[in-house]
Amino acid sequence: MKQSYHYKIYSSATELPDSWNSLAVSNIFLSTDYLKALDESAPKNMTCHYIGLFNDGELIGIALSQFLDLNLVDSFGERDNCIKTSIRNFVFRNFTSHVLFMGNNMLTGQNAFIFSKELDTKKGITLLHKAAEELQSRFKKKGKKIHLTTFKDFFTHENDILEASEFQSFYKFTTQPNMIFSIADNWKTEEDYVGALSKKYRDQYKRAHKKLDGVEKRKMSLAEIKQYNTTLNALYYNVAKNAPFNTFFLSENHFYELKNQLGHNFLFYGYFLEGKLIGFNTLIKNGNVIDTYFLGYDEEHQREMMVYLNMLYDMINYSIKKQYKGITFARTALEIKSSVGAKPYEMVGFIQHSNPLINRFAGKIFKSLEPETIWQERNPFK
Repeated sequence: MKQSYHYKIYSSATELPDSWNSLAVSNIFLSTDYLKALDESAPKNMTCHYIGLFNDGELIGIALSQFLDLNLVDSFGERDNCIKTSIRNFVFRNFTSHVLFMGNNMLTGQNAFIFSKELDTKKGITLLHKAAEELQSRFKKKGKKIHLTTFKDFFTHENDILEASEFQSFYKFTTQPNMIFSIADNWKTEEDYVGALSKKYRDQYKRAHKKLDGVEKRKMSLAEIKQYNTTLNALYYNVAKNAPFNTFFLSENHFYELKNQLGHNFLFYGYFLEGKLIGFNTLIKNGNVIDTYFLGYDEEHQREMMVYLNMLYDMINYSIKKQYKGITFARTALEIKSSVGAKPYEMVGFIQHSNPLINRFAGKIFKSLEPETIWQERNPFK
């Protein structure tokens, strides 16, 4: 009997088939709860679609796509004020403002799709490529021509994906690595982790903790997230606007909706000094690993109290105590994450411009526009 492979595109998480979560069980970022949170609180310049892959009537693959309109971003990033940044901003606004991501641009890692054992990887990529072409057509009918289509993020060993014929006309790119922290089997407490550090980095740990004296860290409930919503967004924006490059900013209700949908799987910690909220971080339980999510802090206390470094240590402490296998620290702040023990893993993506002439020079253009990151890897362990 001939197999009948096809795909279906959904505009809302409420439309998804009942069997969706049976595939999403291995990745919370493709679960209906997370996708419902996206429906309610995606960035204002983002439109999400969800893709089901079928063999006859059986769901054998699930995927996420995100359309971003960069014309609606107030600032691509304020940290680097230079001619190169100005040129980059001009190019993005005029030639690459409509971007279709097959994957999740809000996260680092392969959160684009999950295929069942019944679906060959290359066949799945073929179906997703066809779905991407249909999405391009849909947006064009709405007057929004897709300039860039990108599939992200894949580890360098995922050969079935990297060698897919659909990507032959795409430019293969790498950006900042994914920083992943592995938890040793013999670590049962934070003291075990600290004991594994060399003297230099034990001293760094002790110095950072001392700086945070007087700050109360506490888990915040759904009601508290709502109560402090204005402050939380200000702290988040303070960090986000200083990133080297932004393609979106979170909506003001994003953290509330995530907590509302994910419940105990979404952890929200506030840092209070004399009753004033000076910072927060968020974690998401994702199977046997912890994924770090967005955070925020004010610049004054960050400098004085090493707030960010202490947050990293707190994330490690929680993950060891709860016996997770590791922490996905994602991109950015590579050196400081390296100093607590995270290791860099190179990620690969594919990008294609709708203009064939521009696409021929996609590599040169991408390299000239990608913010360069110079950093030194640390090894904090004995």
